[in-house]
Amino acid sequence: MPPATAGTSAARTREHLLRVLGPVVAGVGCDLEDVAVSPAGRRTLVRVIVDADGGIDLDAVADVSRAVSDALDGDRETEAVLAGSYVLEVTSPGVDRPLVEPRHWRRNRGRLVRVAVGDETVTGRVDDTSDSGVTLDVAGQRRFVPWPDLGHGSVQIEFNRREEQEE
Repeated sequence: MPPATAGTSAARTREHLLRVLGPVVAGVGCDLEDVAVSPAGRRTLVRVIVDADGGIDLDAVADVSRAVSDALDGDRETEAVLAGSYVLEVTSPGVDRPLVEPRHWRRNRGRLVRVAVGDETVTGRVDDTSDSGVTLDVAGQRRFVPWPDLGHGSVQIEFNRREEQEE
């Protein structure tokens, strides 16, 4: 299969799985962040990335795994798209996940982030979020940034936060 066709097919598979699994994952009380499909020997690896306010524990991963497995096994179009057996992996997003949705910013209150704001790159702590944007603490100054002006952010790893040392 030519690469363009393979890429288009992979994109269609991903979009189909996002449509099918979105409501299933939401029904368990989580958010579907992404789906990745890749070959794994004779099988297909289906990686489902989920998150929730307060994070994901092993019980939630097990609940999502059961619900997703049932949905994949019960959907004829998915069966045709995956073309055979698959391995299901349910995981949470890593710390390197870009912050793109308001819920990502909300879930990272108190964390140090780096983000493009207009033409500059800003490093600050997520202080608060609202329906209209995010408030960052940049070098001790609160700075409100409306959602449309906010680029994709990334969490900065901190090994020795000052608040933790003082406790």
